[in-house]
Amino acid sequence: MNLDKLFINLWKEYISLAPQAKEIHSLFQKIEDNIITNDHIAFRTLDLKECNIDVLSKVFLDLNYEKKEHYIFEEKNLSAYYFIHKNPKYPKIFISELKLASFEKEIQNILKNIIKEIPAKVLKSSELIYSKKHWNISYKTYKYLYEISEYAAWFYVYGFCANHFTIYINDLKNFSNIKDVNTFIKKAGFELNTIGGEVKGSKKDLLEQSSTLAQIIPVKFEERIYNIPSCYYEFAKRYKDKNNNLFQGFIKQSANLIFESTDQH
Repeated sequence: MNLDKLFINLWKEYISLAPQAKEIHSLFQKIEDNIITNDHIAFRTLDLKECNIDVLSKVFLDLNYEKKEHYIFEEKNLSAYYFIHKNPKYPKIFISELKLASFEKEIQNILKNIIKEIPAKVLKSSELIYSKKHWNISYKTYKYLYEISEYAAWFYVYGFCANHFTIYINDLKNFSNIKDVNTFIKKAGFELNTIGGEVKGSKKDLLEQSSTLAQIIPVKFEERIYNIPSCYYEFAKRYKDKNNNLFQGFIKQSANLIFESTDQH
C-alpha cells in the first residue's frame, strides 16, 4: 500500500465516524480554494504486543516515516510517539497507547479479550490501523471503562481508526492566526473544546492548537443504540524557533487537554 492510498482510507473511515469533519474540511476548501494541508493524524491503541505503538507504526515506518520524540502522560496512563516523513506534504503521525499494567486485572482482561477477537491476518496487515473494531460492545462495559479511563472506553467502542485529523493553519491563505480559525468554526455552528481555554499552547511554546468537541453519533451496543462522542477535528499553528527551524513536535500539556475532546459533554 502506498501512502496516498493509506491516507485516503484513513480519511474515509474517520469521516464515517465524524461527518462534521468532512463538513469543516469542505468549508475551508471553499474559502481557501486550495488543498487543505493536514498537520498530523492521531491514533489510540493499547500497549499489548499484538497492537502496540510498534505494531501500528510499522505501516508508516515501511513507507519512510521516522520515529521521533517520546511522551508520557502520567495522569492518563499513556505513552506516545510521533513520526515524521521527510516529504513535508505528508502529515505527522501521533500514536498513543494505554499502559494496561496501570489498571486492575478486570480492566486488563476486558481489553485483552477484545484484542483476541481480531483475526490473525488482520493483526499482521497494514489495514489494521483503519480496521475499527472486531468485537461486540456492551454499553454497561463502556460505562464501566469510562469511569476509569475515557481513553479505554473510546478504544473499546471504536477500535483502530484515526482519532483526529488536523488542519495546518500555516498553509491557509485566508487565516493568519488560530483565533480567526476558531471564530470561523464557531460561526459555522461547531463547538470547540474549551478545557484549558479554546487555544492550547502559545507562540512561546512554538505551537498553538484547538479542536472541536468530538461529534456525538449513534452507536449500536448489545443493549440498544446510544449516542456517544466519536472523533474530532483539530487545528494547529506552528512557529519557528530561535534557529529559524519550524517546530515539529508536540507540547505535552496541550496534548493532554486535546485528548479531552472526546470526553462526554
